[in-house]
Amino acid sequence: MHTVLRALLPAAATALLNTQPLHSQPAGDATFDSHYAVIPRPTVLAPARGRYTITAATVVRTSPEFRRVARRFARDIGGATGFDLAVAPLAPGTRGITLRKVPGLPLEGYRLDVTPQGIMVHASDSAGAFYALETVKQLLPPAIYREAEIRGVAWVVPAVHVEDAPRFPWRGSHMDVGRHFQPKAFVKKYIDLLARHKLNRFHWHLTEDQGWRLQIRQYPRLTEVGSCRTSTLVGSHTDDPAKQVFDGRQHCGSYSQDDVREIVAYAADRMITVVPEIEMPGHAQAAVYAYPFLASTKDPIPGLRRIWGVSPYIINPSDSSVAFMQNVLAEVMELFPSPWIHIGGDEAVKDQWKASPEIQARITSLGLKDEHELQSWFIRQMDTFLSKRGRRLIGWDEILEGGLAENATVMSWRGMAGGIAAAREGHDVVMAPGSHTYFDHYQSQDKASEPLAIGGFTNIERVYGFEPVPTELTPQQAKHILGAQSQLWTEYIPNPRHLEYMAFPRLVALSEAVWSSKDRRDYANFMQRLPVHLTRLDALDVNYRRLDTVTITP
Repeated sequence: MHTVLRALLPAAATALLNTQPLHSQPAGDATFDSHYAVIPRPTVLAPARGRYTITAATVVRTSPEFRRVARRFARDIGGATGFDLAVAPLAPGTRGITLRKVPGLPLEGYRLDVTPQGIMVHASDSAGAFYALETVKQLLPPAIYREAEIRGVAWVVPAVHVEDAPRFPWRGSHMDVGRHFQPKAFVKKYIDLLARHKLNRFHWHLTEDQGWRLQIRQYPRLTEVGSCRTSTLVGSHTDDPAKQVFDGRQHCGSYSQDDVREIVAYAADRMITVVPEIEMPGHAQAAVYAYPFLASTKDPIPGLRRIWGVSPYIINPSDSSVAFMQNVLAEVMELFPSPWIHIGGDEAVKDQWKASPEIQARITSLGLKDEHELQSWFIRQMDTFLSKRGRRLIGWDEILEGGLAENATVMSWRGMAGGIAAAREGHDVVMAPGSHTYFDHYQSQDKASEPLAIGGFTNIERVYGFEPVPTELTPQQAKHILGAQSQLWTEYIPNPRHLEYMAFPRLVALSEAVWSSKDRRDYANFMQRLPVHLTRLDALDVNYRRLDTVTITP
């Protein structure tokens, strides 16, 4: 295991710095050609002789099904090139850029051929065509990601044959906006970055003890009252009031339903499904403060939580509370077309349920054994509600406790065990173990050189080595592993620049882990391609963490 001696600071660096050799990287491929530094690594990439140059006269010709994708590509490269490329129907010949729909290729997959005469894309669906053009962008000079015209650049694509398709259908990233709100413009930028890495799920964690961020028209106090805490803990978490210091500043923010519609449409245009998360029955202090009848205690609710950790406030499993949360989910479904609706289900502290005579009577009347079965019953009410409306419930692996709802998908975060158990029961699984995918963890063992974080240590090598399919599963059970995603919990991530620092370049590594086939994953080769890719992130103004330049190997 490498022991990190120091890490470079996240200040913007030049392309020269980004392409310096890394002392810590493995030997790699002696035949490596930086012109073909595509991430994630395609199934087949065969360089050829020659090149194609995109000019102002280039025409993008497309099957009608891919017209939106073609127009998106033309707009995306128009800023840097200054070209307003024409988009037209298919015509005989192969000159220019051609997008052709063909049957038989895998979903989200594509075939790409670049010759001196033009660029030819074959795909069976819009996502495949979109990802082919993302590969084309990576084959162009990194300046293609700039938003203003760059003069004097030849927009050259090296000749190549590419065949590619993702290994997993779920390739995602999670963002917690409950602890620290992130503005709409940054959410859209982050979605753009997911698309650049061929990721297709944005898990949007919208409610927490520290803030409820989603407008619900039927219950306006959720954001009028529940989106603004009076202050926030400074420094590391502590439960000792004598050691707690607060910043004295309000922290507020929420998304209107029009904001959400805009973000969902923005993501869909980039082949990304937005999966909303509404936490229940735990992580609900903001909700019960806004609507005290939801509470499981008769004691006054002390506002929104100002510290981190796990709140004791949990939703009362009464009929009125169940109806309230189902009404919330009804509005959520109107906003989010995602097949999956995330209901949290994690870290639900049940002390208030244990102390409440009414809730104990509820357990008895329902014929349940204990509080774990009561949570399972609560989750099943949501599962039935969503299933009747054509949606699927997804929750953290605590939803296994007390019995798993019939149609539930499990997101396994406490290691892989929850995912293994769910897959063996025939349930779909998204792997999200803290050991490999929690990007709120430190990136260096030299923590003094890093921003304050929640703990842990997850470096880029560990992320790249993540294997989402456990060896304990049979081939049939393994089919239930939909894929994996990263997690960005924001207790110690107060703003967008900090979030970018924690996400990148680890998310680059994860993108290859969930896209590329096992036999195409090679850490040495990845580390050769990564410095080239970082110049693209420079052009995209991403505040990524610089790569370690000095290591000690015991």
